Amino acid sequence: MSKITFLGAGSTVFAKNVLGDCMRVDALQHFEFALFDIDHERLKDSEQMLNNIKKNIGSTVNIVSYTDRKEALRNAKYVINAIQVGGYDPSTIIDFEIPKKYGLRQTIADTVGIGGIFRNLRTIPVMMDFAKDMEEVCPDAWFLNYTNPMAALTGAMLRYTNIKTVGLCHSVQVCAKELLRSLDMPTDNIQWKIAGINHIAWLLEITRDGEDLYPEIKRRAIEKQKEKHHDMVRFELMLKFGYYVTESSEHNAEYHPYFIKSRYPELIERFNIPLDEYPRRCINQIEGWKKMRVDLINDENLSHERTGEYGSYIIEAMETDKPIKIGGNVLNTGGLISNLPQNACVEVPCLVDASGVTPTYVGELPEQLAALNRTNINTQLLTIQAAMTGKKEHIYQAAMLDPHTSAELSIDDIISLCDDLIEAHGDLLPAFE
Repeated sequence: MSKITFLGAGSTVFAKNVLGDCMRVDALQHFEFALFDIDHERLKDSEQMLNNIKKNIGSTVNIVSYTDRKEALRNAKYVINAIQVGGYDPSTIIDFEIPKKYGLRQTIADTVGIGGIFRNLRTIPVMMDFAKDMEEVCPDAWFLNYTNPMAALTGAMLRYTNIKTVGLCHSVQVCAKELLRSLDMPTDNIQWKIAGINHIAWLLEITRDGEDLYPEIKRRAIEKQKEKHHDMVRFELMLKFGYYVTESSEHNAEYHPYFIKSRYPELIERFNIPLDEYPRRCINQIEGWKKMRVDLINDENLSHERTGEYGSYIIEAMETDKPIKIGGNVLNTGGLISNLPQNACVEVPCLVDASGVTPTYVGELPEQLAALNRTNINTQLLTIQAAMTGKKEHIYQAAMLDPHTSAELSIDDIISLCDDLIEAHGDLLPAFE
C-alpha cells in the first residue's frame, strides 16, 4: 500500500482540506494516510474527523495515526509538512513583545523581519530531523512543504538534504483574480504569469484575449487609493514599482522599509496597516478552531468537497502522469530567475507529472523587482547559514540586513534585540556559538 504521511496532522482544519481533497482522488484510494503530531489528543481528533469523511464519501483509503514519527514516515511516497514550532504561546508572543521594547513593530512576523528570522531558527533544526528520518526510511518521497517561513525552510531542505522538496503557498493561486475583483473587473478568460520569491512574487503579466490589463488596473488603483481599503500597501508598491505583488498588504508592509516607521507614525493610518495583526488573529483563530474542531470531530455526517489546495493535485499528477501547472518554491538552480542568486529559493511556474516537479525558466525580472527580492533573500540566506553553522554572528547579520529592522534600529540595538530573543526562546532554539 502506498502512503501519504501528514506531519502536523493535529492541525484539524488543514488536515481536512488537504487529506479530504486526497480522498476525492480516484488514483489515491489504495493509499494509507499516515497521521503524525506531537499533540496526541489533537492527533486522535483528526483521525476521527477523517474517518467520518471517509465513511460519508465512500473512500477506501486507510487512515492510521502514529506516535512514532519515523514509523509514520516509513515507506511514505509523499510527506506533507504543516507544523509550527513553538506555537502562539510562547513563541509568537516572544517574537512580537520583545521587539516592541526596542520600538520595532510588526504585523505578521512569519517570513522575514526579526520574527521571521527566529521562526526559521527554531524550525530549521526540526526540518533537518525530518529529513534525517526520511533519508533513512523513505528516501524517494516527495516533501510538500506548507510551513512558513516558506523560502528559507524550503531552501534549507533543498540545499542541505537529499529530500525532493517543493514549497507550496496559497498566494500565487488567488493573486490575479483577487486583484481584479477588488477593482470590480471581470475575472473570466485571463492569462497571467507570476515569479519572484515567496510572498514577494510579482504578477509580471495579466491579459485577457491578448489585451494587457495593467493599464486599466493601474487607472482604477489610483482611484481606489483615495479611499481606505485593506490592500493599500500592495497598490502603493504596484504604482511605484510597476507590478502587483502576490502576498497581502499586512505581510508586505513589513517586508520593505517604507511603511512601518516610528519616525512617521502617520504612515500606519495612511496605508491602513494592522500592527500586531498575527497575535490578534491567533487569539481569534484559536478560539474559532476550538469550536470548529469540536464541530468537525463530532459531526458523524461530515463530508468534504475538493478545495483548490495544490497538495492533492500534485500527488494526482505524479500518480497518473496527467500534468498540471503550479506555482512552486524551488531552488534557483541554473538561474531560473537569472538576476537572483542561484542559492536562493524562488517561486516560479512548475510543471508536475509522473517525473516530479519541473520548474520553468523565467529569465530576468524587471530590475527594480529583483532588487526588492534581493533585500529579503539576503536575510533568508544568512538565517539559513546561522541555523546550519550554529554561529550567532550570522543571526546578527541576518537581522542587520533585514529591510524593516535595519531601517528602524541601530547595529547595537539589533544585536541586543537578537540576544534578548535568543535568551527568551531558550530550549526552543539550538545552542549558538
